[in-house]
Amino acid sequence: MRTSLPLGAIGTSGAPVRARLAALLAGAATVGALLTAGAPAAHAADIPLRDLAAAKGKVMGTAVTGSKLTGTYGDIAGREFNWLTPGNAMKWGSVEPTQGVFNWAEADQIVDFAEAHGQEVRGHTLVWHSQNPGWLTNGTWTSAQLNTLLKNHVDTEVGRYKGRVAAWDVVNEPFNEDGTYRSTLWYDGLGADYIANALTWARAADPAADLYINDYNVEGVNAKSTALYDLVRSLKERGVPIDGVGLQAHLILGQVPSTLQQNIQRFADLGVDVAITELDIRMQLPSDSAKLTQQAADYKAVMNACLAVTRCTGVTVWGFTDSDSWIPSTFPGQGAATPYDENHAPKPAYHAIAESLGGTTTPPPTGACTAAYSVGSQWNTGFTGQVRIACSGAALSSWKVSWTYGAGQRITQAWNANCTQSGAAVTCSNASYNGTVPDGGSVTFGFNGSWSGSNPVPAVTLG
Repeated sequence: MRTSLPLGAIGTSGAPVRARLAALLAGAATVGALLTAGAPAAHAADIPLRDLAAAKGKVMGTAVTGSKLTGTYGDIAGREFNWLTPGNAMKWGSVEPTQGVFNWAEADQIVDFAEAHGQEVRGHTLVWHSQNPGWLTNGTWTSAQLNTLLKNHVDTEVGRYKGRVAAWDVVNEPFNEDGTYRSTLWYDGLGADYIANALTWARAADPAADLYINDYNVEGVNAKSTALYDLVRSLKERGVPIDGVGLQAHLILGQVPSTLQQNIQRFADLGVDVAITELDIRMQLPSDSAKLTQQAADYKAVMNACLAVTRCTGVTVWGFTDSDSWIPSTFPGQGAATPYDENHAPKPAYHAIAESLGGTTTPPPTGACTAAYSVGSQWNTGFTGQVRIACSGAALSSWKVSWTYGAGQRITQAWNANCTQSGAAVTCSNASYNGTVPDGGSVTFGFNGSWSGSNPVPAVTLG
């Protein structure tokens, strides 16, 4: 990710990247001025994470799902991040499910979105043991055939996005936990040099893209990260193109490795960049305030470790919202791993990231945003109500309101909000299209309900 390096650190061959960095740093000057002057308080960071990161010469990225890049999800992805990683759309099984038949629709959608929002794309991933198409994994191949298949895949995918994808996770997860090579289709069929070959082919297909090896459980100094370190050192000694290493950072609450910064620094000392590529921090559900506070501290620790090393290019979270996280399906009973909750509201982790980048995340001043409940009409068994959310002196990027009925009322239908009722307790959150409440603006949602005997107006909490 050469875009994060100081101008003087970029070689003359990186002219397109230099131009992108110059634009990024020009924006960072504005951010610096805002930080000095003090921006008005807002519900999320006063300044988007992408701009805070740019001001420090770093990137702030997220993995995304292409089909979700609309509404509130798309708004947040475009506003808060300056790098996007396709979560699944560029994996071999996605782009070539049948041999010779390609599906680039979602990958193209993400690249198009990134370009429309002034973002870079991290390609993920070219060579992996998982999520390969059945025709490939179930085939019987000679080494020569396998080598040709792999080269054609790298040539085709990198070539398609030449000049549009800034960095590639060329090889993903090549090691076992003990530092030995993982037994895969590629290692078993081609030997360890499949890694060097893939990097070499990728460089030829797009000389301007930065090339990475990416793995998990390599965040601290251990047998696996040392094997990766030794591989990168060997590749550089052999003249194989390698620009960086990706530390995935799928972490567990309270378990950020104490040697994270030391490990980042030792890779940087080899002359390569380091990126935190897939950060999430999972917890045992349900979440509570203590767990969310610990999670925020963990996110800040990871951010600070990257900020402390010049060649750490930045951090990508593996999905920014819990509604788009892989954790619950992979680790049953665990989740709440990302900086935003399932309703796209920023969690303490989000604010911790912003604060580590030098931003402020002051919540709206008390009373700046309010929610008012009213009954429009009622009859012997039912009623129509609405809630109006209005802001003055602040703004909201998403909202949630709750109340408790005192006379047995029940909501039967709602519009312009997602409402649930458990007993007497009601919670409503924004729909995908009306989460933003600008300073001086308002949004309204409505509902039908049933009642019997009385229909008192409940007290509504916004938060």
